Amino acid sequence: MLMTSLDQEPKHTLAKFAHYDRDLLDRMFGDAKPEKYPAGRLLFLQDDPSDRVYGLLAGSVEISIFSAEGDKLVANLQFPPSLIGEIGVLDGGRRTATAICRSECSIVSLTRKQVLDRIERDPLLGRAIIELLCKRLRWISEELGDHTFLAIEARLAKRLLHLSELLSDAAGWIAISQSELAQTLGATREIRQQTSQRLAWPRPDRDKTWSRQSQ
Repeated sequence: MLMTSLDQEPKHTLAKFAHYDRDLLDRMFGDAKPEKYPAGRLLFLQDDPSDRVYGLLAGSVEISIFSAEGDKLVANLQFPPSLIGEIGVLDGGRRTATAICRSECSIVSLTRKQVLDRIERDPLLGRAIIELLCKRLRWISEELGDHTFLAIEARLAKRLLHLSELLSDAAGWIAISQSELAQTLGATREIRQQTSQRLAWPRPDRDKTWSRQSQ
């Protein structure tokens, strides 16, 4: 699964993933002071206590899920403006995933108590969060359907179209390796074989670029 929020309202909500409006981000975090986080900085680990919620103002954050055996699934890629870590903060449970900065980030944050206090004072904020959660749940339902009913080739093609819109440069290249791409689909061995054999990528784990024009 791969989910993100963008600076502009998406034309197709499910195709472009759940969106969190910057005005609502401002409403939640108010005068919270932004902090700079370097690439590789850990925000929280899967199963950690959920003590804070984060607002991403700049940069990108990877949301990953790990199995007991250490296998990794990249569940989300978050881009600004985006709300991160809201599930555990809202229900008081532990973190459902691990969040790490993919690039240098500007982030604001609130404690769980601050979030709940602000929702009580501002019903529109609570409604906005409910709408966001519903969008994300709808997207997850679509992803589950894709995983169940689509062949790996179709899932790969769909993922590359999404990544092209989100991450490609002016020449159409996406900075991602086969291993990273595979982790967004949850089929590491299979996807390596598919991309190597069908798309003739010469260096599966070292070449960090992908071109739409190479397909």
